[in-house]
Amino acid sequence: MRPHEPRPIGLAAALAAAGLPVGPGTGHLPTVSGLTLDSRAVLPGDVYAALPGAARHGAGFADQAVLAGAVAVLTDDVGRELLGDGVAVPVVVVPDPRRVIGPLSRVIFGGGAADDGGAPTLYGVTGTNGKTTTTYFVNALLEALGHSTGLIGTIEIRAGGDAIPSALTTPESPQVHSLLALMRERGIDAASMEVSSHALEFGRVDGVLFDVAGFTNLTQDHLDLHGTMEEYFAVKAALFTAERCRTAVVLVDDAWGRRLARTADVPLLTVCTDGGDGSGPAADADWTVTDIERSGLGHAFALESRDGRRLRVRSGLPGTFNISNAALAAVMVLASGVSEHDLQHALDAHDPFTTEVPGRMQLIAEEPASIVDFAHNPDALERTLASVRRPGGRVIAVFGATGQRDESKRPVMGAVGARLSDVLIITDDDPHDEDEAVIRRAVRSGADAAVAEEGLDCEVLEVFPRADAIDRAVALATAGDTVIIAGRGHEVWQEVKGINLSLDDRVELRSALTRHGFSGLSAAGIES
Repeated sequence: MRPHEPRPIGLAAALAAAGLPVGPGTGHLPTVSGLTLDSRAVLPGDVYAALPGAARHGAGFADQAVLAGAVAVLTDDVGRELLGDGVAVPVVVVPDPRRVIGPLSRVIFGGGAADDGGAPTLYGVTGTNGKTTTTYFVNALLEALGHSTGLIGTIEIRAGGDAIPSALTTPESPQVHSLLALMRERGIDAASMEVSSHALEFGRVDGVLFDVAGFTNLTQDHLDLHGTMEEYFAVKAALFTAERCRTAVVLVDDAWGRRLARTADVPLLTVCTDGGDGSGPAADADWTVTDIERSGLGHAFALESRDGRRLRVRSGLPGTFNISNAALAAVMVLASGVSEHDLQHALDAHDPFTTEVPGRMQLIAEEPASIVDFAHNPDALERTLASVRRPGGRVIAVFGATGQRDESKRPVMGAVGARLSDVLIITDDDPHDEDEAVIRRAVRSGADAAVAEEGLDCEVLEVFPRADAIDRAVALATAGDTVIIAGRGHEVWQEVKGINLSLDDRVELRSALTRHGFSGLSAAGIES
């Protein structure tokens, strides 16, 4: 997804605008109109960025890129050596090309303009859980206010009417900047983006300045990449600097959020949705959630400012954590300059926080309540399971753990499932190249230990493949129960030893409900 009318710029001027020196041996530098890391995606006029990879260096694909129309190659010293004298276009060598690609992409796709005139107001959301739903909420509220919106996130990328599935939570930086240029070209005036820790760690949002950045929470996840929670926090906190955002909104329900609010060096507003745990009382927050009431499957509540202003808010999505997501989205839009009067009118007239978010607390049937959610770490799973129990009904949960990811969370998730479910069915998620049985055993060890040590009344089953586990859950359910399928959400492929197998939890759950005599909701809202 690129602009249809690129703004060509001389590469020498682009390098200078991005603060990069033009090294010796580059010769005459051409005019360029794009940049990509993928030799298969090169268009005529592109700079091909040849980066070191896990298995091969991108320089090995330079000939293919040049044949496709690349007019220059950006690489490191190793890449320059691999290229030798055979490449037919100028080669720009920098010590760490990944760290310059973002600023350079911004200049190239922005046509070299000193500012992003006409660019959409940009909202970025980071945190462990809630990023996707919050970005959908922000967009729905902005649309209710009359804006044309774009979206970049885990589920899809949207630039007006076009939507494509996402491969990464946050795309590589050339794609991010080309998408922002496309949005500007199409007159889109507001956009929201999920900003993952991987995106910050690997420079995917370098060169992007968010108008408003939001923080949801921080819980155990991605420690296979970051090592410790301290390192994980430091990466997330990097978004809340003057280099990356103009203003911020931070949920202060956990200690990490309160710490971020103290240390961020940009203007910010704080939001408290549960009163804190004693170390961060609600009275210290700029906005606080009060007067929570059930409203259908969701909740209605008030947002009160420290100086007494008040907003009435509702989210029709199940789960108390969607109160937090809705509150964060509302205050982020306020922080961008929208008046409270206009925001309240949009909330009342359009109910934007009841928008369906694919695979996030997505309701497939009401009797039994049958829900698909993306919860795939201990905190998200705990929040999800705690929120779905109905009076007099059982909770029947199905989930597994992902292979080749943080192994320490597997038994923790098993224990959480045993504590909050009446029937826990452990199955496979995406095993990748790991032995599925080994993963299931680790999850089950936590569940069995919790049952034995805490005297829990939970039946723990192990059923695979995943479609069979979903069928078993529905077979065990009565109309008053809740069936929750967690971990994969919107995903439609299961990766097993390098092979993508078609698997959509929403489709499998709907089919199982039909087989066992239950009625699902209309399939029109299911995006497979």
